Amino acid sequence: MSATKAKKKLRRRVIVIVVLVLLIGAAVTLFLLRPKDAAFTEEKAKSGDITTYYSFSGNIEAKERQSILADKVMQIKTLKVKEGDTVKKDDVLAETTMGEKLLAKIGGEVTKIYVEESAQLMAGVQVMDLVNYDDLQVTIKVDEYDLSTIQAGKAVTATINALDKDVKGTVSKVSREAVTLNGVSYFTASVDLEKDASLLVGMSVEVKLLNQEVKGVTTLSMKALQFDNENKPYVYVKNAEGKTETKAVTVGINDGITVEIKDGVKAGDTVLLPKAGFSFPMMGRRGDSEDKG
Repeated sequence: MSATKAKKKLRRRVIVIVVLVLLIGAAVTLFLLRPKDAAFTEEKAKSGDITTYYSFSGNIEAKERQSILADKVMQIKTLKVKEGDTVKKDDVLAETTMGEKLLAKIGGEVTKIYVEESAQLMAGVQVMDLVNYDDLQVTIKVDEYDLSTIQAGKAVTATINALDKDVKGTVSKVSREAVTLNGVSYFTASVDLEKDASLLVGMSVEVKLLNQEVKGVTTLSMKALQFDNENKPYVYVKNAEGKTETKAVTVGINDGITVEIKDGVKAGDTVLLPKAGFSFPMMGRRGDSEDKG
């Protein structure tokens, strides 16, 4: 290769390197000089309500059940009902050869018959089962630290997951002794449910008990909140000159999605939300307000 060709090749390499450096420099410059607002989205503070709940889980069960047992040696002469029949309290369910009558102690449905007519029974043998499907309840587990929040007579909302619907309920009883299972102790509470033909025994339920509620307050999404090194809340705002700065806020209750703003921002104010992937140092800060929520 001649000296002239070598010089030309070297010159081309130098030109390529210079072009690459210029392109990289231009890209970096454009990134650094990009409009800062491109890193933010805007959100307007609103006036609204926030409600928080204590939540407990359980399953629907019948409040009343009766197992009819032979209380002594007997022979069934006549069965007065069949499975699926609906009976009232004190209805005759069966009669023995001695003229004794087996009575319903509750109103409900005959769910199971275990014997046939003419059957000879020993004392304690199960004859049939009754269940009152019109009177349903949920038994929930309650941690000892939550006992102060739940008392008999309190109104609750029961969310039936399978039906995607809410029904009203009332706490009817709270246990006075804990149950210990696998080393874990808990109390139980019974919740009576309002009548609803669509409810079935065994359905899973989330019982919600009112915790805190505020109405007509200034709200922001939880995403709008930032926290400094001392865990004090603030938001990004634009000042009068159009520059982005931080502003301290006082917060109240939140439901995990929306937060109450007690001071620092009012309904109608615009705050800035950093876009995902952007990280910002603390900018010039206005105000000094603590989180009291």
